[in-house]
Amino acid sequence: MTLLSKISSVRKALLLLLLPTGVGLMALAWFVHGLLLDRMSRDFVENRIQDEVAFLEHQIRQFDGRIEELQTGDYFEEVFHHAFVIHTPQQTILSPESWAPVLEPLVQSGPQGAIRIQDYDAQANPVDILAYRKAFLVAGQPIVVIVSEDMAALKASQVELHIWTAIVSIALILLLAAVIWLGITLAMKPVASLRTALRSLQGGEISRLDVHAPEEFQPLVLQLNQLLDSLDQRLARSREALANLSHSIKTPISAVRQILEDTSRPLDMELRQEMAARLGEIARQLEAEMRRSKFAGPQIGKSAYPVKQARDLLWMMGRLYPGKSFELMTELTDDCRWPVEEHDLNEILGNLLDNAGKWSTRCVELCLQAGETTLSIQVSDDGPGVDDKLINDLGTRGLRLDEQTPGHGLGLAIVADIVQRYGATLSFSNRPSKGLEAILKIPTPELPANTAHAGRR
Repeated sequence: MTLLSKISSVRKALLLLLLPTGVGLMALAWFVHGLLLDRMSRDFVENRIQDEVAFLEHQIRQFDGRIEELQTGDYFEEVFHHAFVIHTPQQTILSPESWAPVLEPLVQSGPQGAIRIQDYDAQANPVDILAYRKAFLVAGQPIVVIVSEDMAALKASQVELHIWTAIVSIALILLLAAVIWLGITLAMKPVASLRTALRSLQGGEISRLDVHAPEEFQPLVLQLNQLLDSLDQRLARSREALANLSHSIKTPISAVRQILEDTSRPLDMELRQEMAARLGEIARQLEAEMRRSKFAGPQIGKSAYPVKQARDLLWMMGRLYPGKSFELMTELTDDCRWPVEEHDLNEILGNLLDNAGKWSTRCVELCLQAGETTLSIQVSDDGPGVDDKLINDLGTRGLRLDEQTPGHGLGLAIVADIVQRYGATLSFSNRPSKGLEAILKIPTPELPANTAHAGRR
């Protein structure tokens, strides 16, 4: 694996992995083929000569052991094509005579059943034979029957078949290499299309990737397009913020300049207060825009731990409003992750909890839920609630980010701005008993199933 990790080309890595594997498997198959072929040949010959021994035994028993009355000689050689020995105490029949040095020692002594004799060094004799020996009694006299076959001729046929198998295996390996190369080339075509599309994207010819890639490359194309969308949104937000900031501070700066350029009027206390007010407006505008610039919006690879952050914020709110109770209700585990930027989630939870804590009487409840396609944040308080005529105006873009403004609108414009960037929905409603309830739903394509028992703080 270390060698494969150093190879930069996918094509070379696949060939280096697949070709040796194919060659190794083909060589193993060829080796096993040779073993099986030899075993099958031995079993086949052994069964044949065993049947011939049984036939001879049957013939001998029919003639009550009188082997001189058997049809031997050319008859057995033409029918069975094997060498044989029939031995009684009175006489021995052996055919062909050239096998006598090999078979005669087996007549006097030898095990019953199949016998393999190899590397016999006598001239004009077979060097590898398979014989089957059986001794039995007929009419009280011992008889030994041996039938044997020369395995050399059969082995020559096996070697020829094995060589042809090797030739076919080599041809199959070459065909496998060609198929692997063709398959890799066809599989890598979408990569070439993606590379061409990236060049067009870099050259400004296209704004998004529209490649008909296979299933394995679809997530990559989707993530790249999402990254491009995120970058475009960031650029649009930056331009909008600069335009808003330029428009907002132009008038105060012009007023201060006029005061400073008017040499006919001394800088009395009234003018100083007016200049301070104008500069204060500029500072507030800068602070508001700088705060908005920190909102990241959905980012690929960014995530937050909602349960951990919620507990930290609830602890802080409990210190900020010591006479009130802040409770967390959730079935999520501590290691559950949400695809929300950490700073954005802190702003959402912090502003909603601060708003509820400011107007609650005794208790604030925070509920975190995760569905298959939706993340839900619910903040409820037991305060006076909001007039039904004004409830739809909460969190609108026209509200100021001023923490001194009374009412439920405190900080909700920040939440509304973040909600818009995530494509989420924020709704407010008065509770049946009393108090205000804020429900935020963030859509998400995939959500890890990290759930556990409900917990309360």
